[in-house]
Amino acid sequence: MYPVVEIVHIIGFVTLAGGLIVLDLRLLGLSKGLPVRALARHVLPWSIGALLLIVPSGLLMFIAHAGDFVGNTAFIIKMVLLLCAAANAAAFHAGAFRGAAAWDADAEVPVAAKLHALASLLIWAGVLACGRLLAYI
Repeated sequence: MYPVVEIVHIIGFVTLAGGLIVLDLRLLGLSKGLPVRALARHVLPWSIGALLLIVPSGLLMFIAHAGDFVGNTAFIIKMVLLLCAAANAAAFHAGAFRGAAAWDADAEVPVAAKLHALASLLIWAGVLACGRLLAYI
């Protein structure tokens, strides 16, 4: 059963990361003709759906190996990075994204939005790396 839960977790993560990478790269200047708000309206529901796969499957995997994970440095760093990802997303939506109408398409994205996008890419790369390292550390 564990491999099935792990596959669900991976599918959820790939779905989440794929959407976030597309959105983050748009914020960093790729595909400037694509309106940011339209892209976000398309990506965010997929991200929420992905989280509905990731969270329960992650909890099940944790329950199965709680003793191993609690003291695992990679797991601890992954959890901290997940908190950072949530804080970054909340700050982006509460701050820079509120003004997206002004820079939605063909306009320069504000530095604050670019910094959130860059932070997002780095944080999620760290989450991925730590997730893979769990088996080796």
